[in-house]
Amino acid sequence: MAEYRQFHDADNKFNFQTMVYFCEANDNKTLSFYDLLKISSDGAVEDYNQLGMSRDVLLENHYAILVSRVSYRFHRMPRENEAIVLKTWEEKPEPLQLVRAYEFESMTGEKLISGISSWLAVEPEKHRIVPTKNFTMRAAPDLVTEHDCLKYGKIAHPENLTLFDERVIKYSDLDGNGHTNNARYGAFVADALPENLRRVRFTDFRLNYAKEAMLGQKVSVYGAVDENAKKLTLIGKTEEGISFEAELFWK
Repeated sequence: MAEYRQFHDADNKFNFQTMVYFCEANDNKTLSFYDLLKISSDGAVEDYNQLGMSRDVLLENHYAILVSRVSYRFHRMPRENEAIVLKTWEEKPEPLQLVRAYEFESMTGEKLISGISSWLAVEPEKHRIVPTKNFTMRAAPDLVTEHDCLKYGKIAHPENLTLFDERVIKYSDLDGNGHTNNARYGAFVADALPENLRRVRFTDFRLNYAKEAMLGQKVSVYGAVDENAKKLTLIGKTEEGISFEAELFWK
């Protein structure tokens, strides 16, 4: 029986070993967007846990850490039943955003997915962003490395957006923060894919979180396909405005 470990290596990168289980693969038998985001988030949370900064400890110190933007490059999507390892670590923060990198590899070291993300440290009681220089629960890293993926950043809204999908936020979408879990937006993106794009080989995926969707809200997902650029743009909106933005590129 395979044993999967979680540990910090000699480079202080957190290694999160796992497998692409049947329920984590889509009908292409590769890792779903939802589970990509879930494993990334779980790895980041467990990295902090093992450094003495669990969610409970963070809350006791009046902090919550919320993902803001993510970007991934798909070198090869992990397959159903494939053993993989996520290596994740913090890099030098920006003034208002913590920065975290991801590298998904096979157990033999093949590069599968590269990623970079930004996170916000907030005061939950006041819903106020904490400048990263004031987040002092650990020594801020000064590491800056090259990343084999697009930089996270603003996503342009095309003029020809049309309604692709609608859904209502249900109880099972929520997490311990009381709003839609960040990984669920991967499912929202997948469900909004046009049928002719469900079998293409996506190369890059960017996702920005604007405002969390709450229980009972309807999320309308608008999209536009740029065949020349081979790019799909998706914008999720509630009655309160933009909830998320996403871009997908394919070959």
